[in-house]
Amino acid sequence: MDAFRLQTVVAKDGEIALTGLPYRKGDTVEMILLGQPTSTSRRLPTARQLRQSSLIGLWKDRTELTDSADFARQLREQAQRRE
Repeated sequence: MDAFRLQTVVAKDGEIALTGLPYRKGDTVEMILLGQPTSTSRRLPTARQLRQSSLIGLWKDRTELTDSADFARQLREQAQRRE
């Protein structure tokens, strides 16, 4: 099966107009629509942004946590067992 990529912008809710396709009357085609992320989509923070955030060192002053890596591992294991 050949693939033809065409990017377009939805101009009217629920409708897309496709023109200039390389197919002829009677050809059988399959359409798969994939939405593209927009500039307003939420982006993941960069490593620099994470280092500058308050997340790094969040548990440093917790006296009941002697090993924060072990505590984090336990939390992940508990989350995996949840239904």
